[in-house]
Amino acid sequence: MHGLMMDYPLLLSSVLRHAASYHGDTEIVSRTPEGGIHRYSYADLHRRSQALANALVNLGLRQGDRVGTLAWNDFRHMELYYGVSGSGFVCHTINPRLFIRQIDYIVDHGDDRVIFADPSFLPILEQLAHKLEKMVAVVLMTDEEHMAKSSALPAVMCYETFLAGGAEAFDWPVFDENTASGLCYTSGTTGDPKGVLYSHRSSVLHAMAICAPDVLGFSASDVVAPVVPMFHVNAWGFPYAAPMVGAKLVLPGPRLDPASLYSLFEAEGVTFAAGVPTVWLSLLDWTDAQHQKFAKLERVAIGGSAVPPVMVARWQDKGIKVHHAWGMTETSPVGLSATLKGKHSYLSDADKRNLQIKQGRPVFGMEFRIEGSDGSEILKDGKDIGSMKVRGPWVAKSYFNAPESAGHAADAWFDTGDVVTMDPDGFVQIVDRTKDLVKSGGEWISSIELENIAQGHPAIKEAAVVARPDKVWGERPVLVAVLMPGSEFTRGDLAPLYDGKVPKWTIPDDVYIVSELPHTATGKIAKVVIRQTVIDSEATSIPENAA
Repeated sequence: MHGLMMDYPLLLSSVLRHAASYHGDTEIVSRTPEGGIHRYSYADLHRRSQALANALVNLGLRQGDRVGTLAWNDFRHMELYYGVSGSGFVCHTINPRLFIRQIDYIVDHGDDRVIFADPSFLPILEQLAHKLEKMVAVVLMTDEEHMAKSSALPAVMCYETFLAGGAEAFDWPVFDENTASGLCYTSGTTGDPKGVLYSHRSSVLHAMAICAPDVLGFSASDVVAPVVPMFHVNAWGFPYAAPMVGAKLVLPGPRLDPASLYSLFEAEGVTFAAGVPTVWLSLLDWTDAQHQKFAKLERVAIGGSAVPPVMVARWQDKGIKVHHAWGMTETSPVGLSATLKGKHSYLSDADKRNLQIKQGRPVFGMEFRIEGSDGSEILKDGKDIGSMKVRGPWVAKSYFNAPESAGHAADAWFDTGDVVTMDPDGFVQIVDRTKDLVKSGGEWISSIELENIAQGHPAIKEAAVVARPDKVWGERPVLVAVLMPGSEFTRGDLAPLYDGKVPKWTIPDDVYIVSELPHTATGKIAKVVIRQTVIDSEATSIPENAA
């Protein structure tokens, strides 16, 4: 017997219609690629997204066709999020920070029919000219005044002119909620980037889940700033969750330096912002150096890589709450949130922080299985270590247009590649990525644990621990560090730094001081580049701009 409930599909267009109907005057503020600040409302977003949908339909696109974007976080990118997906097409966000060969592969593999790009990414488009010839349209996301010219791409269209060709009334189609809505490629896997194809259902459910108080806790009284880019894993779902609750949305555009972020946060009264640790590290350092305080900021979400305890402490010292969350492109992304339970209110500040630096406990809708080497589930005691597998309504069951992957080999589970512990309350702590563990004398050493300790030293600004081959032990850990200005740290400081905190045999054998660490296109430390440098040359500098 079925329940007598309406068969009403979960579609992203319904999120936008809700925002326009009941939060129509709430602002969306963007720092634009052209410079300056742009302001309009959710009602305006709905109106212009409808015009965009009409313009796309007029191109003759068919349901399921991919529409590529190369763009920063701003109002035009928001219009693409809704105008493309709401029409039954697929919004394919492309990460411009990747190497050109990777972007070339992604555009080809995604088989984009149209591509939209900010003017600053015109050089990327010019290198892809051979791919763009087969597309229906190539559009620069600006107005006629700021259009850039290119001899390599003479037929590029202007976004505002393209939009003007579509009527502002559009009847959003109703279709199966499992219809594809978005496509994002991950570079965190081996080999070529792999496409994760989101559905309307998965995106709506994920947005609803992260709005919960024990996850990110969005509300209509918030002023939300996703610093995490819209070109990667849907900006952690913020472009859907903020309109869903009617929160004011502040989009930082291309200016992500700490001074620009601080001025935007203060001018717009941002209460909640999200980004990766490297972004927050630079903002914390800048505000401390400038003796600046935040007037309205209440909460920051941190994800993308492990959060060192010192970063949590620095935010809390400013009276700002930290939401540590875990996710992957394959999980839409949020799957864990390190929100404390009521019983934890009696813990000391240090013990609370020890929980907050963990990746968190499962968000409702997500199931986690932690397996030992024999495939059986480990004890949830916070000590036993196992491989983490996940499943749920916003977890990818396979990659787009690709043969079965090792991560999807287990029936109905996705293997994350993380080695973790889980405590009785469900708090997961990542010991390491499988590929980043150091195996010394047959025993595993967690690079994350050693990095967190290193970053608590006053002389160390940022740290990475990687494996170096060793004739006796197989591998040994070495520390690669960026120092605070005017500070010193030598090999002789290693033992005192780690003494009493980890077993002696796990202490790094050596330290390399570098001017900066290489990062991937999504802001994570590029350990593969560091390993190659340490192993091959033992240099005191490391290549930048790692993919």
